[in-house]
Amino acid sequence: MNLQDQLRMIETELTPEILDALIQMSIDWEAENSCYGFRRNELSDIEGNRIFIAEKDGVPIGYLFGHVEKAQRSSSVIADGTPYFEVEELYVKPAYRSQGVGKQLFTFAEKAVSKEVSFLMLSTATKNYKAILHFYLDEVGMEFWNARLFKKI
Repeated sequence: MNLQDQLRMIETELTPEILDALIQMSIDWEAENSCYGFRRNELSDIEGNRIFIAEKDGVPIGYLFGHVEKAQRSSSVIADGTPYFEVEELYVKPAYRSQGVGKQLFTFAEKAVSKEVSFLMLSTATKNYKAILHFYLDEVGMEFWNARLFKKI
């Protein structure tokens, strides 16, 4: 049986058990040092968001959380007042990466919010920009809007 068949995607409330799992995964993510400025989550980072979990054998192996917002002004992509889902974080444990878990989690969340919003939006600060752009552009079908680059001098 392949991993895809062993996964269960759920949307869940923020229970103490889910909070513990999310915080532990964010601690692991912080230790990876793979994103500029990423720090482990606290309750205040998570509460108020919709939470989606990827589980294998009842154990969380990844998460996505975010919330609905309305565009505050028109841009070249989105009109003022348009509802969108801001993906705050998407994380998959390293042992399960490159196996479709993130794509399945993203697609599950997209379907769950599709009746409420017109767009999914996110920002990323990963150091491996090639991999993240491949994931978001090629794997889940997002479109590139802009980039903020830096050069330390």
